[in-house]
Amino acid sequence: MNPRERLASALPKAELHLHLEGTLEPEMTFHLARKHGVKLRFPDAPALRRAYDFQDLQSFLDLYYEGAAVLRDREDFRLLTLAYLEKAARDGVWHVEPFFDPQTHTARGVELREVVEGIVAGLHEGEKKHGISWRLIPCFLRHLSEEDAIRTLGELLPFKQHFVAMGLDSSEKGNPPAKFKKVFAQVRAAGLKVVAHAGEEGPAEFIREALQELQAVRIDHGVRCVEDPDLVRDLAHQRVPLTTCPLSNVRLCVYKNLSEHPLKKLLDAGVNATANSDDPPYFGGYLLENWLGCLRALDLQKHHLVQLAKNSFEGSFLPEKEKMKWFEKIERVAAASA
Repeated sequence: MNPRERLASALPKAELHLHLEGTLEPEMTFHLARKHGVKLRFPDAPALRRAYDFQDLQSFLDLYYEGAAVLRDREDFRLLTLAYLEKAARDGVWHVEPFFDPQTHTARGVELREVVEGIVAGLHEGEKKHGISWRLIPCFLRHLSEEDAIRTLGELLPFKQHFVAMGLDSSEKGNPPAKFKKVFAQVRAAGLKVVAHAGEEGPAEFIREALQELQAVRIDHGVRCVEDPDLVRDLAHQRVPLTTCPLSNVRLCVYKNLSEHPLKKLLDAGVNATANSDDPPYFGGYLLENWLGCLRALDLQKHHLVQLAKNSFEGSFLPEKEKMKWFEKIERVAAASA
């Protein structure tokens, strides 16, 4: 590793855009399929991994939901969560705010309590083992109806003490943020924050819509903002966090290669942009691999790396006092690399 790569590895990081179901490695998929007697259409783990060649977001989602079908009980979700935290710890991640999709599991007859308690058990275990703090965010599937989201919110509220916010994910095409205006008003009334996927395959106007109609405090992806210079200026001025996912954007054909990714431009414009792994086994890398890929393809300099690290904590839902501690730690690590 060169000095900048070593710094990228050493800097403390928070991960703000990570789907727990999307951390399901092919080997674990087959392990859980055998456990539950689920027949997969792939003969083995290498064949499944070779299928991770996507044309767009929907082609990925089809395989993503198929893989999630092997998650059936509390222990499955605990193991899944703990396996992710093992890799996050390796990458220098000290705080995570993962998503999960309740409707993906309740639609298959899995009890929501099994999902939530399994994930929370894994998060507590990972915190004890690795020192990784966390905030948990359930998401509504935007390709389903708002009525279904409202029902799901009612099922989630008994577990509210485990959540900091609720999000919106799945396919953007034909599913604008305003479709979910009512349910997110209920989310806010319940005392939870709002985050939303917007501006990945959807246009820049979906970002404005998520901010205005849903009152989202953080935008997941958000890269299409570069199509609207006024929006970029607004995002920078208001310090709205954007949780970009560079390797994901390339695998899902938002960009042909990492050299086209706008992360560096967003940082230079003063936007609170972060780099995250989204669904790492499907997209070719966990958090550090996203950082290193961008470092090489975009020629990120030391100040970009330091800003990425600071942005990741600034954009988190940690208390301000905790954020300040991480800012100071980042400065110490950066100074030591000089």
